[in-house]
Amino acid sequence: MIISFEGLDGCGKSTQIDLTFKILQSSGKKVKVLREPGGNTVSEKIRGLLLDRDNHSMKPETEMLLYIASRAQLVREDISRLSEEGCVVILDRFVDSTTAYQGYGRGLDIETIRVLNLFATENGRYIPDLTFFLDMDTERSQSRVTSRGEEINRMESEDIAFFDRVRKGFLEISRKDPERVNVIDASGSVEEVFSRISDVLKKKELL
Repeated sequence: MIISFEGLDGCGKSTQIDLTFKILQSSGKKVKVLREPGGNTVSEKIRGLLLDRDNHSMKPETEMLLYIASRAQLVREDISRLSEEGCVVILDRFVDSTTAYQGYGRGLDIETIRVLNLFATENGRYIPDLTFFLDMDTERSQSRVTSRGEEINRMESEDIAFFDRVRKGFLEISRKDPERVNVIDASGSVEEVFSRISDVLKKKELL
């Protein structure tokens, strides 16, 4: 079982992933959380390239291919093995982020991204079974990011119009694949948001 969490930065993904990990683990399941890009030595080095603000001249095509490269490494080194061991793999971002950010956000060809995502996931063998898109108003999510008091990385430094396009991309992905992608209103309290996620997990008989 592969579960992915998607959404704009600041939507509360990390908190909800941690809660989901704990409740699944407490139910007796073997669970592993991995982040994207990253998750292993090679992919973490690629992550550094992607988020480094000094790489402001990086072209959209280069950016997209680096995300795909990181994903291909993570799938072949970790996700495939963990899945075969019967582990529930929780992913902090995955294929939908590339479609939303590089496709809808950067304007790159959606079909090209679809084909490359299939390649990275071993012809779709390791596409998520269940995805949570934590939806939040763009301005609110950006306000949360800036209020952290942390250095803003290269991807986080884009303008509001870019993130508006990304959010619309996630909503379009959700509309096209409603059986897999669950849109979760992320504007409430931590407990309210997790209650919505838990309801889906129960319907999927994961709890």
